[in-house]
Amino acid sequence: MEESRIETPARALSGIGRAVQGAIYAAGAYGHKPKVPVEPAALYAAARRRMSPQAWSYVAGSAGMQRTDAANIAAFERYPIVPRLLRDVGERSLGVSLCGHDLPAPVLFAPIGVLEMAHKEAELAVAEAARSLGLPMVLSTQGSVPMEQTAKALRANPMWYQLYWSNNDDLARSLVRRAEKSRAQAIVVTLDTPLLGWRTKDLDLGYLPFARGEGIAQYLTDPVFQNLVRDRVAEVPEEPARDERVSRRDLSSERPTLTAIRTLASITRHYPGRFRDNLRSPLPRAAVETFLDVFPCPGLSWDDLAKLRDWTSLPVILKGIQSVDDARLALEHGADGIIVSNHGGRQVDGAIASLDALAAIAPVVDGQVPVLFDSGIRSGADIFKALALGASAVLVGRPWLYGLALDGAAGAQAVMERLLAELDLTMGLSGIASIDQITRDCLST
Repeated sequence: MEESRIETPARALSGIGRAVQGAIYAAGAYGHKPKVPVEPAALYAAARRRMSPQAWSYVAGSAGMQRTDAANIAAFERYPIVPRLLRDVGERSLGVSLCGHDLPAPVLFAPIGVLEMAHKEAELAVAEAARSLGLPMVLSTQGSVPMEQTAKALRANPMWYQLYWSNNDDLARSLVRRAEKSRAQAIVVTLDTPLLGWRTKDLDLGYLPFARGEGIAQYLTDPVFQNLVRDRVAEVPEEPARDERVSRRDLSSERPTLTAIRTLASITRHYPGRFRDNLRSPLPRAAVETFLDVFPCPGLSWDDLAKLRDWTSLPVILKGIQSVDDARLALEHGADGIIVSNHGGRQVDGAIASLDALAAIAPVVDGQVPVLFDSGIRSGADIFKALALGASAVLVGRPWLYGLALDGAAGAQAVMERLLAELDLTMGLSGIASIDQITRDCLST
């Protein structure tokens, strides 16, 4: 008898705590331990053993000395829960309404790029997990599967699309419109990544997945991007000056390394079309070079957000807000919601903990738009605390990715339903029967 998966599609998840807990204990009575560890540190360690060093460093690593990531986790210790007793919590509901849609719980699958590093089915496996729980999945621009395929796998399940705004507006507009046609319910614009952060673990390995053609499926299937690639190939390179020819190393004359051959094979395999044809074509390598050129957009400003209103009628959610002043600016520029996030500590080393930012921002927004929270969630109790500090919902990222690495769709689902189970039990043990009863008064500070 193995641990059973809990079927909880589009319901208020009443009683999920006891259901998940009971299933694990029942399996344990027959000698079966969970395939995906429940304890967060054990989950972390198991996923690290399963993933390659490059994949692990990319997923689990953060900026600089990892101080922001550590601060995100430590911040939850500063807001203790104060349980209240002898309250009727026999019936509990996790259901919420968000951006005009009823959800079974205030939890979303956060956007994570390059999921193929964790599991070969990538977004398709996550779509299965999200659909099983009825929770929204936020698709990343840096996806391993084209958004249209993921949307098909999600069926009627809620889906949001996260946009990395490139330095080519035509491309950004094309991605947004494809997302709208794919039935996305909101556009999440990530603001905190106009440039890649200083990610020391990746740098020590010399590893950037995009340089291998990984995580750029949305681009490779986009008509605007395809035109940019063809234009790049059509350009006739100018003959370099003699001094430049002498000083510049001719890499093509060097003996190819095994890593270089693997990189070429990866680029060729990811490009649409037959592998053999791609080997003889300049397009795959040009596509990677084009992506590396168009991704950074340090010139993006608040005024640019007005363009989105011309591109789509979907709600616009701004992700990466960390200051009260930027929250006010988001409201002034017509944001339909904000996500308080520091990108899991991956961008700025030594930045403010996301939970501390939430505590300052939520009272200023004061319910004018939904305030969501991201960065640091590792348990159901963490979700409870974020909601108590003013979050309308939370986005969970790394934990379910670890489950994905260990057991595909079933692993991602197991991690998320356990977070919901712990949230449910934390509510019951704290005297809370519904999400709207979770307020700042539930915390001691």
